[in-house]
Amino acid sequence: MQYRILGKTRIEVSTLGFGLMRLPPKSGIRMSNAEYADIDEEKAIPLVRHAIDRGITVLDTGYGYHGGHSEEFAANVLRDGYRDKVTLMTKLPLYAVQTEDDFERLLNEQMRRLETDHIDVYLLHGLNRARWKRFAPLGVTDFLHAAISDGRIGQAGFSFHDNLDVFQDIVDSYDWSVVLIQLNLMDRNYQAGVAGMRYAAERDIGVAIMEPLRGGRLAGRVPREVADIWRRMYPERTAAEWAFRWLCNFPEVGVVLSGMSSREEVDENVDTFSDALPNSMTDEEIALVDEARDAYHERMAVKCTECGYCVPCPKGVAIPKIFQIYNDITMYGDRDVSGHVYAHMLREGVGCPSCIGCGLCVDSCPQDIAIPTSLGEAHRVLLDAAR
Repeated sequence: MQYRILGKTRIEVSTLGFGLMRLPPKSGIRMSNAEYADIDEEKAIPLVRHAIDRGITVLDTGYGYHGGHSEEFAANVLRDGYRDKVTLMTKLPLYAVQTEDDFERLLNEQMRRLETDHIDVYLLHGLNRARWKRFAPLGVTDFLHAAISDGRIGQAGFSFHDNLDVFQDIVDSYDWSVVLIQLNLMDRNYQAGVAGMRYAAERDIGVAIMEPLRGGRLAGRVPREVADIWRRMYPERTAAEWAFRWLCNFPEVGVVLSGMSSREEVDENVDTFSDALPNSMTDEEIALVDEARDAYHERMAVKCTECGYCVPCPKGVAIPKIFQIYNDITMYGDRDVSGHVYAHMLREGVGCPSCIGCGLCVDSCPQDIAIPTSLGEAHRVLLDAAR
């Protein structure tokens, strides 16, 4: 296993971390499009301990993962001496905060759940412009400072879902130690992106990566034309290995979080991360990754960049999200998740049928997309996937 220093924390961490969000389920009943409501602990506890035994030192969980059971599961994993072997990371659920008193209440509840007297890395969960605007005046950074001072948390940071300019503003607003951002070979300029990764690293902030395989899409049903590209240079290398190696090539990356559901996945990933060193990819390998990315983009049904200029729609249609999940089907074959999401959108009244064809979105689209027409095409495919 390869290890790196996580920014100003000076903690040495395994470059591969275990995300406790997509663990093996017992019943198979979905709580959302990403998680199951329960955890098969007879399978999952030995699985995570096997990962730790193989050198993984970062466990990432969250208050709401697996229907609120992930932190309690982590406590079960970390008994028998395993707590001392890991850097434990969890997140303050800002969606559950109503008043500033909730900061303390939730942290103390999470420590009880985790059966620990300290949390090594504590992140504000899912920061964006609206949440930062709401919670900064409530004194959330004062709370973090106090919790660091009394030893309940070791390092403070945030996970992020918004645009680069918002990310930079938040980074510059407090002495953060860790950021958790979405980054993969497809999402280089999405949200914080590569530029945000470098912005944080320049300030000695440890960078953790989520969604390295884009929710598993980059390692699942790989399109034939993309698979042919991957096989051209190293026939034995999997699509997942290419995606991980691309991330590890950045020296700014501290740890890459992956949700693993079998010993085979753990062993394959640990082997990949054992020699996926910074700046180790050749120019030819990087060019191959770019070619694979271009092949995925050729499969896009709608050339939407998710800039957001088309919203808000006067009828509430979630235009960029619809095109995103439509493209997830055409690019990655992800019908199950896209269908699940679209069914929820239809119930909320933000799906394609709400479009009245007013054309305001067309006038504001820098990509010159015929949005009402494309919404009609997306609706036919997504409705079929939702059934």
